[in-house]
Formats: sequence, structure tokens, C-alpha cells
Amino acid sequence: MIAREDVIEALRAVQEPTLKRSLAEMGWIRDVVVREAGVSLTVVLHPDSLPQSNELERAIGEKLAKLQGAGTPHLRFRAMTEHEREALTKQAQPPAAGGAKAPRQAPVKGHGAGLEQTPLLHPDSKTEFIAIASGKGGVGKSTVTVNLAAALARAGKRVGLMDCDIYGFSVPDMMGIEERPEQVGNKIKPIERFGVKVISMGFFVEDNSPIVWRGPMLGKMLRNFFAEIDWGELDYLLLDLPPGTGDVALDVHQIIPQSKEIIVTTPHATAAFVAARAGSMAIKTNHEIIGVVENMAYYECGSCGKRDYVFGRGGGGKLAETLHTDLLAQFPLGTPDNHPSEPDFSPSVYKADTAMGREYGALADQVIARCGR
Repeated sequence: MIAREDVIEALRAVQEPTLKRSLAEMGWIRDVVVREAGVSLTVVLHPDSLPQSNELERAIGEKLAKLQGAGTPHLRFRAMTEHEREALTKQAQPPAAGGAKAPRQAPVKGHGAGLEQTPLLHPDSKTEFIAIASGKGGVGKSTVTVNLAAALARAGKRVGLMDCDIYGFSVPDMMGIEERPEQVGNKIKPIERFGVKVISMGFFVEDNSPIVWRGPMLGKMLRNFFAEIDWGELDYLLLDLPPGTGDVALDVHQIIPQSKEIIVTTPHATAAFVAARAGSMAIKTNHEIIGVVENMAYYECGSCGKRDYVFGRGGGGKLAETLHTDLLAQFPLGTPDNHPSEPDFSPSVYKADTAMGREYGALADQVIARCGR
């Protein structure tokens, strides 16, 4: 099957009619989803170009027809937002370090210095902090995080989500967020999606630019996520940690000594073995492990219901036993059947009335019961 990158590369020569620039190079080919039935995507256009969408649809169709397996494309056109208009005028300006335009970085002395004055980290704060961790990448940790956050919000909780993976941020794309936060006074308002308040490094980077910072810069950015974001009152703040036990994970453990933790793994023995290191780090820093989530536990045939355990069996249970905690859930391989034409489209969030949506609802119920609120 063709990949998302193949689709974007095939459309690199297609120009935005008014601006006379490549749609792909401007990052205006969005929401690319490749399925057996064909490719679906969103095209952002200058408002003056919308009347030419039919011609563009034909041009894009001709380009994609050259890709084997592209099928019949489903295209959606929309006008650029005000933020996207402003971003065009700023592209010629030199970017900040690593291509990022980050929130103002106030000087910080020592771990967590001054952060206790922020409402979120004040000793009287009632917010429950839950870090979602994994030993290695690719196990679906961020998928678990965004769906648990959405499920907690559906349960009536006030939920925030902090994408702490500064290098590998993915939460905005996974939740279908295209807008950027606004600054109100000296605070930045997080984006709200599915009832969840979200902040991510991805909001401060143009054109998916790489972040080339060293450890101290990561810590400062993380502190800004606490100090300079207007979170309001939250019942839960979920922190999507980068995989492993590096600088950011250590900073989170030191800034929020009261945080709880969920460890995500696949059933593969090696993945569980590596995930045990993340759990061991939580134990050594006196953080409570709520439990283990086993992702990609099996593949279920849509026709006959037979389950194939493509990554083996037992890894999640063994990890939970090693960490003296519980196996909270076992989620199968799959992807939400969401369509880009839907107003609440997101590539990775399951709807509440689906089987997986109900599974995440059950996980949220367990988290609420274990946190006592």
C-alpha cells in the first residue's frame, strides 16, 4: 500500500492558484488518509482560489492516478484560516531555535523553581497528574493518551493534555487540530478538542520543522507549559511522555512528585522488557503506577471474528506482574473509521459509540476509581 509521504510527493508540483506556490511545500495538503478504497485528503486554499477547486480536483486526481493503489481519491477543499494567512507572511522571517516559535522563556533556577506559584502546581491544587509512559517508541502510547483523555472528558471530567514529547510531538495531528493557540494577556490559551485542553510543541513549529535542542532547552520548554499556559481548573492533566527514561521524563518526575503513571507496552516480550525500565524509573522516584495498558494485543478479523496474536501474547501481564500493578486494558490493532469530511475528524480518536470508544470509556472508569475522583 502507498504511504502518506507518497501522496504528498506526488502532489508536490500542484500549485495553489492564487499564490502560485506548491501546496505540498506550504503544508496545505492535510489529513491524508490511505485506505484500500482510496486516498482521502484536505486541500487548503486561498479564498480567491475556491472557485477553481474543480480544476484542482481534476489535476490532483491525475497526479494520484499515477500511484498504484491510490484508488478513487476523496478530496475536501477549505479556505485558509487567519492563522494560516499570518503564517504565510512570517515564513520569510528567521525562525527561533530549532525552527520553533516557543512561548516566552522566563529564567528558571533549579528543578521546579517558582512553579509552585502557578495555579496548576500550587499545593492546594486538586488536579490529578497522570503521566503516560513507555520504554520504547511505536507502541501506541500517544494513541492511548489521546483516547483516554477524550474518554475522561466524556465522563464529565475537566481534562488537560500536555504533549511532552518535544522532539516527536504528534498529539495535534492525532486529534485533528489545525488551529494554533492564542495569547491572551501574558498567558497562552490551550486548544480545546473533544472537551480536552491541549498544548504541544507542535503548535509552535512551522511546517513540521525538526527541534534541535539540547536537554536544558527541553526542560525550560516543559516548565513553560506549566507556567505560561492558562489551563484553568482541571480534574486531570495527562502528560504524554517521550519514550524511554531521558531528560523530559526525569524533569516531569521532579516537577510533579505527586504524579501517577500508566505504562504502555505491546504484548511482545522485548517491548515489555524495555517498558519495565520506565516503570522502574517511576518506582525509584516514588511515583504511583496506576497500571499497565497492553496495546496491539491482537488483530481481530472483521469477517469471522478470529483473533491473531501478531505480536505474541503475555507481555502486558508479565510487565504488570513485574511492576506489582494491574493490567488495565488490552487494546487490539486497529484505526478509527473516521472520514475527513466529518466536522470532528481526527485520525486517531475513537468515537464514544464504537467498540473501541467503549473500551477506552472502561479504562477511564478504572482511572477515575483508582484516583478517587
